[in-house]
Amino acid sequence: MNGERTALYDLTKGIIKENPVLVTMLGMCPTLAVTVLAVNGIGMGLATTFVLVCSNLVISLLKNVIPKAVRLPCFIVIIAGFVTFIDFMMKGYLPGLHSALGVFLQLITVNCIILGRAEAFASRNNVGRSLLDGLGMGIGFTLALFAMGSVREILGLGSWMGMKIPYLCDKPMTIFIMPAGGFFVLGCLIALVNKIAKRKPPKEISCENCPNAAGCSGQCKA
Repeated sequence: MNGERTALYDLTKGIIKENPVLVTMLGMCPTLAVTVLAVNGIGMGLATTFVLVCSNLVISLLKNVIPKAVRLPCFIVIIAGFVTFIDFMMKGYLPGLHSALGVFLQLITVNCIILGRAEAFASRNNVGRSLLDGLGMGIGFTLALFAMGSVREILGLGSWMGMKIPYLCDKPMTIFIMPAGGFFVLGCLIALVNKIAKRKPPKEISCENCPNAAGCSGQCKA
């Protein structure tokens, strides 16, 4: 039972509680640069998720083999290998998306999210937990980029996933596809996630803390 709870936590913590973009503030460059369109956010998010999962897997398997003195350089080489693979795959099969993501696709290699999870989690935990951690963080990163891209595309271009939205497409607020609009949307999403994460469960009402306890005489229990 505890194992199932731990596995679920490893998978879901990156979505809200430890979201790499909206809580820990990592990966800001691609977050602000590529989220002009929702599809760009999905593409960057899925590419990063692939690298996260694969690098966590390999690093967890080799954690007892890699010498501590060259730990970080080895991590970067492993990550760079998977980034090169996904870069070639996207260039061959998704050239339009590859062109839209540009240099930020190659810069996944130095993304703080991936190196941070490799150092803080994958190098200290077993393969199963490392895989779930990478997948959960990748999902959280993808959702954050998709949400930002959706808001910016809808308000700034009057479309969503390439589909025109009536009225908005005639009067788009182009500031949302500019850097200032990106920072504004990011701030709003961070505030929303912080509000959700810090929401306290409702306090249980009992006779001891009920404001009507004096006149009720415990009748509500009957």
